[in-house]
Amino acid sequence: MNQDKVPLLVEIIAYAPTAYYHCTHCEVAFREMGMSNNYHREQLDSSLPADLAAEYQKMSDWVRDLFRRYCDQVVVRVIDAASVEGFVKSLRYGARKFPAVIVARKARYSHGDYEQAEAEIARQLGVRPQAIA
Repeated sequence: MNQDKVPLLVEIIAYAPTAYYHCTHCEVAFREMGMSNNYHREQLDSSLPADLAAEYQKMSDWVRDLFRRYCDQVVVRVIDAASVEGFVKSLRYGARKFPAVIVARKARYSHGDYEQAEAEIARQLGVRPQAIA
C-alpha cells in the first residue's frame, strides 16, 4: 500500500457478543487453574440469541472477506449497538436496524446490506466490486 494513502474507515454497528473480564490478577489465577478459557467461551456462547449470533457470524465472514480482498486499504471497527458508543453512533448516522455499515463516515447501509456496502467500498477505493460469496 502507498504510505501516504489513508485506509478507508468502515464502521459496523451490530449487536456483538460480550464477555466479562475480571481484574488482571483474577484472570491470571483463573487461567492458571484452567478456568478462564471455558468461562469466557461459555459467556460468549450464551451472550446472543441464536438469530443474532447467526447475523454476527455472517457479518464476521463478510469482514474477513473484506480483509482478504482489500488488505490494508480498509480499517474496520465493530461497535456494539448496545453500548453507549453504539447508541450515539446510531443517532448520528440515523441507523435504526442492525447491523448498520457506515463507509467513510458518510454512506450508511442498514440491516446487513453487505452488497451495497461492498459496492460503495469498491467505489471509494477506485476498484471494481467483486461478487460476495
